[in-house]
Amino acid sequence: MNDTLSVLIVEDDPHVRLGCEQAMQLAGIAVAGVATAEEAQRRLTPAFPGVVVTDMRLPGIDGLQLLRWAHELDPALPVIMITGHGDVTLAVEAMRSGAYDFIPKPFSPEHLVEVVSRALEKRALTLEVETLRRRLEHREGIESALIGRSPQMEEVRKRILDIADTSVDVLIRGETGTGKELVARCLHEHSARRKENFVALNCGGIPDTLLDSELFGHEPGAFTGAQKRRIGKIEHAGRGSFFLDEVESMPMQMQIKLLRVLQERELERLGSNQLIPVACRVIAATKDDLAQLAQAGKFRPDLYYRLNVATIDLPPLRERREDIPTLFEHFVLHSARRHERPVPAISSEVLRELMAQPWPGNVRELRNAADCYVLGLRKGGLPPGADGSALGDGGVPLAEAVEGFERALIAAELQRNGGSLARTSETLKIAKTTLHDKIRKYGLQPA
Repeated sequence: MNDTLSVLIVEDDPHVRLGCEQAMQLAGIAVAGVATAEEAQRRLTPAFPGVVVTDMRLPGIDGLQLLRWAHELDPALPVIMITGHGDVTLAVEAMRSGAYDFIPKPFSPEHLVEVVSRALEKRALTLEVETLRRRLEHREGIESALIGRSPQMEEVRKRILDIADTSVDVLIRGETGTGKELVARCLHEHSARRKENFVALNCGGIPDTLLDSELFGHEPGAFTGAQKRRIGKIEHAGRGSFFLDEVESMPMQMQIKLLRVLQERELERLGSNQLIPVACRVIAATKDDLAQLAQAGKFRPDLYYRLNVATIDLPPLRERREDIPTLFEHFVLHSARRHERPVPAISSEVLRELMAQPWPGNVRELRNAADCYVLGLRKGGLPPGADGSALGDGGVPLAEAVEGFERALIAAELQRNGGSLARTSETLKIAKTTLHDKIRKYGLQPA
């Protein structure tokens, strides 16, 4: 059985709940127990990795209502109903509403484990098929969104597809301009949450005095000028994804509140005592080393460790120079369409000059250069900064710049020539043996 699957027991009788939990634990099945349907709703998410076992009669929302709510959330989620004596009519209604099975009281631990095990096997198969289908369906989509054939970008795309369907919060690390929000959107679009809200907030672009209200919302009269209720960004994300950019710039007081939300999965609006369940996935992004900031006392270590569970590291453009020609051509085509201009020819000389640059602004800077190229705002036929003058401005050592340029040039010519060593060596005017040595040195792949 899949070790990641678990069982959520919903039972208001503490003795019965404890007995069910112990039966699962003895069978080696991960389990959690709650007393109310409302608590269960806070724990359940789309593609919940497990099954639900719920009593029919509960305080507040009953088991039948929870069943219907769960199937609106995920129609394939197995829900097993526990029914008391005389609840035959309700049991029939539950089965008609899509319950996986029902277990009448009193029941033996062995019977409960048997029914749950069958449901978990079905759930494991459903999730596996759905994940495979989504990966096949979106493989081309993610390659068109995150462009590049470098090993670094292949790893980024693989990492996204590996964790997109989980509920784990994610930390994206990368320099300014590497595409952190684009990666966050890919995580959202390739998950079961894609039909829910994607909400983004840049911590560095909001004054500290407004950040509290933006994140958590407020009630009327919570502070001067608060005339009506405001729903915060986290609450607005619902069961979707909440993207928190430049998290390193968040004030310490807000870090404490965010940590509590991540741990308890509930929040309070300013001026309110009501706890609101939080079901969204939190995706944080930073351009700095949070571990170093935590050691320096500029970022809370507990929040860092809470965020640093699943991470995605984005490489700077200078470390994947072989992607520059493809990216630049892509941006030129989009820019020409957007500005209604003809698509200018891109010579090998232009591409070689582009690959030689340090690009401190990364992909964002390259996109701006493509706009300038399409609009004719260039010197000598090259985009601004692509005349070689910027080689020393980015703090890149000469030997590193030369090797990076050589690797990117060979990779681009290999791609242009379909991986043929003979044609590539002829184009670059070097011996095949020399080219072969350099391919091995830089870890490139010929045809």
